[in-house]
Amino acid sequence: MSLSKPLMALAAATFFALPAVADSIMVNDPYARAASPAAKSGAAFMTLHNMSGTDDRLISARTDAAKRVELHTHVETGDGIMQMREVEEGFAVAAGETITLKRGGEHVMLMGLTGPLEQGADIELTLVFEEAGDVVVTIPVDNERAPQAGAHGGHSDVSN
Repeated sequence: MSLSKPLMALAAATFFALPAVADSIMVNDPYARAASPAAKSGAAFMTLHNMSGTDDRLISARTDAAKRVELHTHVETGDGIMQMREVEEGFAVAAGETITLKRGGEHVMLMGLTGPLEQGADIELTLVFEEAGDVVVTIPVDNERAPQAGAHGGHSDVSN
């Protein structure tokens, strides 16, 4: 039996498992999800690591998978209810620091989906940073990933 096919498969799997890296921004563990196949919106989550010596800021994102993309966070309204809000100024990523975009916290909101976010599919998302510029990330859709403890919802058609 030839070892070339198993080695090629291992090499391909290793390549696709590597994080997306720009000159100064590393994107780890990205995934996207929607509440159902009929959902009109979804969200993308990931960890961003600023490997440079300069502070940066994620200022926007874009994808063909949605008509509109916004950077969102959850805020408490004062009556114990958490609501999602757009963060127009974006997310600061200090030099050498890591931020986590997660369910119940800061995340990339995909509104007006152009098609369903189907389990196992990939979407391409361009993250736009003030300093690093465009960082293109291929994000797997994982509608089965369990929410983290303490995550709160906000949009009726997205499970956060």
